[in-house]
Amino acid sequence: MSTPPSFPPEQAQSYGPIPNYLVWAILITIASLCLCCIVGTIPGVVAIVFAAQVNSKLSSGDRAGAENASKQAKLWCQITTGLCILGLLINIGMRIAGYDGAQYWKNWAEQMEQQR
Repeated sequence: MSTPPSFPPEQAQSYGPIPNYLVWAILITIASLCLCCIVGTIPGVVAIVFAAQVNSKLSSGDRAGAENASKQAKLWCQITTGLCILGLLINIGMRIAGYDGAQYWKNWAEQMEQQR
């Protein structure tokens, strides 16, 4: 009988530090408050939560969980960044088009008063 070939034991695929993206998550969440309001803030908070999990999972020995949390934090940071860019472009476009939000709400309030 022949014996099956033996393979060396599998070793961990990744070494080195795992980025947590916490600074990016916090900064982009603050920027989303300034540029696109609540739409960008919600995924920014999700990014902060995942980013905060990376170091705690690493310290408890869960490297795979830390890598997953890092990937999720990066994804949510990218989503929030995209929403911030979109919000900024919309704000610039509205300024170029001459939109004045204060005047809009003033006109709306006047129309509501006239309807009474």
